Amino acid sequence: MKGYEKLPEEDLLILLKQGDKAAFEALYNLYWEKMYSTAHKRVKNGEVAEEIVQDLFADLWFRRDNLPVISRLSGYLYSAIHYRVINHIQKEITKNKFEHYVALYHLDFDNSTEEELIYNDLNLHIDKEVETLPVKCREVFKLSRAQHKSNKEIAQTLGISEKAVEKHITKALKHLRASLNLFFLIF
Repeated sequence: MKGYEKLPEEDLLILLKQGDKAAFEALYNLYWEKMYSTAHKRVKNGEVAEEIVQDLFADLWFRRDNLPVISRLSGYLYSAIHYRVINHIQKEITKNKFEHYVALYHLDFDNSTEEELIYNDLNLHIDKEVETLPVKCREVFKLSRAQHKSNKEIAQTLGISEKAVEKHITKALKHLRASLNLFFLIF
């Protein structure tokens, strides 16, 4: 890595896109602390901030071949951190709402029958929502979640790219999350 820290950011990005690990390491060393500080200011938890930043850089490495044209990596990274923090906060809010719901309606008597009914209703709701997905999206989702196949296995089975598999799973999960938010509003 000797000398990489002196290269301009644009050159490091070009090398990164070519799969140069030393260029990635130079960018990582250059921006990790700044990204950590930004995430930590918002989530107020060191471990969570570290996980968010690590995920960001892992994603940067894995998506290096398909990175958009970036004029300033710092701007790209700050935007990415911003969105990742927002996603984390949204997940925490949803988790807290669910925990509040459970605590609020948790009574001291045996309500296992009611819980089983809710569980069955939830499963039926999920099954119905999965059936509303587009055919390919539904097929990918079922292979992923029901048969526990990896993205690579799904791609090979269906003759599509791993990126397409990821997009279908993301689309399915987004649809199910939205649907589940409505489901839990009813209860």
